[in-house]
Amino acid sequence: MIKEELRELIPEFSLIEDLKLREKTLKVWEIALKAGGWEVKDLKIMPFTLLIEPCPCSMVEHIRGVTRVSIEARKALKSIYKDKLKINRDYLISGALLHDIGKLVEYKKENGKFMQSKCGTLLRHPISGVGLCYSQGIPEEIMHIIASHSWEGDRSKRTPEAVIVHHADFINFEQFK
Repeated sequence: MIKEELRELIPEFSLIEDLKLREKTLKVWEIALKAGGWEVKDLKIMPFTLLIEPCPCSMVEHIRGVTRVSIEARKALKSIYKDKLKINRDYLISGALLHDIGKLVEYKKENGKFMQSKCGTLLRHPISGVGLCYSQGIPEEIMHIIASHSWEGDRSKRTPEAVIVHHADFINFEQFK
């Protein structure tokens, strides 16, 4: 039921061609929703960031925006560089869909207001996101995308997929800052 609701809300899940990876990606979303005490419908009103008040975009819009920009960036790069550049499409899409999954445990809603949870004060979403993914056997390359998409990854060597998601995330964030 939850997976069907997620597929309807975020149709980009269907773009992951590897069916096992698609199911694992959806399962992480399902687990994160339960862990945070959320329902799928909450994703439509949950802000994608607590750094912009009021936040004009929902978590769903942000996830879809980052995923779409990532896909288009890969397409543009591959059209020019062909086989000189290796970018795993499924890892890129799964990583984009999961990059902010930790926010489902980083946030809570209290008195109608979204705010940081206790977990969020102790662990930022890239860290909790990797933890959620690890439990479901998400490939390390995808966990790397999640871990390095924000400033936490600035000192690490990012894979091509991680570079794309990192920049796609900031392209989407900076439009509303």
